[in-house]
Amino acid sequence: MSRVKLEAIWQHEKVLPYILTTLKDKISEITAVEKIFLFGSRGRTPFEQWKDLEGKDWDVLVQAKCKLKNAHVLVDKDYYLDLLVLDEEQIKKYYSEDRLMMVFPENKLKMKP
Repeated sequence: MSRVKLEAIWQHEKVLPYILTTLKDKISEITAVEKIFLFGSRGRTPFEQWKDLEGKDWDVLVQAKCKLKNAHVLVDKDYYLDLLVLDEEQIKKYYSEDRLMMVFPENKLKMKP
């Protein structure tokens, strides 16, 4: 969620490009990014109902070659994301696939054109 621009907290058109470009590039400098998921309320809620999530934060799970501790230091100062960077084994162990929505490399959001 954005601490600086409160109106951008829930706007996927502003937050998703940040997640998929800037944040992915920062993590890739350290370890290869394999997948990016949304979890929490956005992972469980169909895209068409995201308007109901206004004010909710963004829970981002990145699957990488290795786990990164203190991953929050990678997040831009204008955004607050609940960011986890884990390896595939930890994701399989702790997260159910039906509670995750992949946004990279395959975008599972059903956006209307």
